[in-house]
Amino acid sequence: QVQLVESGGGLVQPGGSLRLSCAASGIIFSANAMGWYRQAPGKQRELVAAITQSSNTKYADSVKGRFTISRDNAKNTVYLQMNSLKPEDTAVYYCNADIFWSRILEQSFASWGQGTQVTVSS
Repeated sequence: QVQLVESGGGLVQPGGSLRLSCAASGIIFSANAMGWYRQAPGKQRELVAAITQSSNTKYADSVKGRFTISRDNAKNTVYLQMNSLKPEDTAVYYCNADIFWSRILEQSFASWGQGTQVTVSS
């Protein structure tokens, strides 16, 4: 059974930084592409960043140059380093996994974890 546990969220001032972690179990981590997503109140969930099995990356335009996705296959963990945070980054952040890149991009998942709340406010 796939289990994805997000952590690292919190309250941060504009311009601040956070690093989110997503620990995966129940999958062959290295065989999966990984994605970070977010959902703000009243908005649809959106792809923030994704990383392939070979560590190629893709970012939403709104976070390019500020966020960095990385993975540690030895720890079965994917990270999202978030710098220069803005109030519009406030959302619940989720991760997910799939062996197919298309499903990462299309958010074609049967289930989601509990997410981690990121609030950017002064």
